[in-house]
Amino acid sequence: MENNGKGRRIALLSNVNMNALIRILQQDAQVYETEGYGNELGILRNPASSYHVFQPEMTFLVMDLLELLGHETAEQAALAVIENWFAGLESALEKECIYYISDAYLWGVELEAADALIDRGMLERLWDDALRGLCGRHANVRILPYHRLITTLGEENAFSVKMWYMGRILLSSEMTKRLAALILDRVRIEYRTPKKVLALDLDNTLWGGLAGEHDKSPVVLSEEHAGLAYKNLQRVILQMQRQGVLLVIVSKNNEEDAREILENHPHMVLRPEHFAAKRINWKAKNENLQELAKELNLGLDSFVFWDDNPQERLLVSQMLPEVTVPEFPGKAEELAPAMTEIYHTYFEKAALTAEDMEKTAQYADNARRSELQRSAGSFEDYLRQLRIVLTRVDAAEHVNRLADMLNKTNQFNLTTRRHTVSEVQAMTEDAEKRIFLYRVTDCFGDYGVVAAVIVDVAGEIPVIEEFVMSCRVMGKNIEQGILSQVEESLRGEGFARVRGLYVPTAKNKPVAELYPQLGYVRLEAEENAADGEGICYELSLCESPARAFVGEV
Repeated sequence: MENNGKGRRIALLSNVNMNALIRILQQDAQVYETEGYGNELGILRNPASSYHVFQPEMTFLVMDLLELLGHETAEQAALAVIENWFAGLESALEKECIYYISDAYLWGVELEAADALIDRGMLERLWDDALRGLCGRHANVRILPYHRLITTLGEENAFSVKMWYMGRILLSSEMTKRLAALILDRVRIEYRTPKKVLALDLDNTLWGGLAGEHDKSPVVLSEEHAGLAYKNLQRVILQMQRQGVLLVIVSKNNEEDAREILENHPHMVLRPEHFAAKRINWKAKNENLQELAKELNLGLDSFVFWDDNPQERLLVSQMLPEVTVPEFPGKAEELAPAMTEIYHTYFEKAALTAEDMEKTAQYADNARRSELQRSAGSFEDYLRQLRIVLTRVDAAEHVNRLADMLNKTNQFNLTTRRHTVSEVQAMTEDAEKRIFLYRVTDCFGDYGVVAAVIVDVAGEIPVIEEFVMSCRVMGKNIEQGILSQVEESLRGEGFARVRGLYVPTAKNKPVAELYPQLGYVRLEAEENAADGEGICYELSLCESPARAFVGEV
């Protein structure tokens, strides 16, 4: 069963009293019992503190900006305080922990009388700019959207002047509950595997009405009333697509009628190029979903199916239980909020990578590759025409992407070990690890960073601990070119042999015979250097087994 973050060790540090928040969090997580408040940097920087004994997996810093500034609101003085605080925090960051730091919200009882004197927006920007800079330098640092939570609730409901005077308790009970829910949601997102594909119906789903019935009843899609509700739904979905969610169409329509709307309707936000694949026909939708999963080379468990028709939802739920099928709202004005909830529940990621932003284009390129393969005279001819190029990239510059692959790749994953972003970052700095991370391109475009090998060289014989590759590039012998380069690099370091591990799972059967097919010999149990974990194979680096990779490394 997937770990959703429940029971994780977390710490909450603040410069105001957060005891009530800690008590709520303790119902779902192991929470560090901080000694008071206002000494967050001292706790973090003292290696002997109880915080370090606790060893949290995630640390949340919820900071009140006005208190941190000591009520000093002049720009230069405030900037100095903020820069000093972030410098102190940065010196205390540990690679094994994930950090969430609240963005800025400036609030205080004196501010109502000082609107002409204090530029709240400027002071908040000083904090937020420093926070974004820290996130840019450290892959294990995230922003906690504290400001949005307060603006949604409203200052009069978020803060409690009475409780502030009684015990330095800044937040109201309602705000405390909402902040607890936000923190627990961030924990859940860090440790869950997100869905990848949103499969969408068209009629009465992306627009109101029926395609092909224009003369009788125009499609409901506009800038007013219910038409605006459908348009705003599409705007939400477009933002999801831009963050890496693959969109596909599964709709019962005459294709020409549907394409006319997709391509030409003036209020369509989603256009044909936003969809990675389409099935617009009269076949059963469960069959279309199975075809799409095969075309995209993704498991059905990565699909979310959204359709207004309850019979279609029931059919898919019964025939394809791996597919997630959310309920459909009964009113047009509920469409955009419902889709936003679907995004947060199933698709949201803790951190986005460059590859996430380019997924739709990558899958469109795959369709053209499939066409080339069908027209090529032979498989080798197809690979030659692709002109594949493997480029090794610096793992330290792609920590989030490497963690993404290790944690979410299942089919081409030799050991299926999972690692936090912090653990991956530590690997990139470990002198006893060799990380081979590859970007793959061909004549149609850039697949992105899609393959990784991690080798432990601490012992006399190096061990390939991790070998993962995106399903997007499977079936092109790319793994053979990668392994050849790994072996050549280890040979250059003076090693005579290399070992590779394979730990069988329900999903990684496609790579069960990878090592023996590439010349490795299975070791007997007593020779296995993997402490009994999985199967260990070995290759003499004096040998150069024939490999079928066609391309450039």
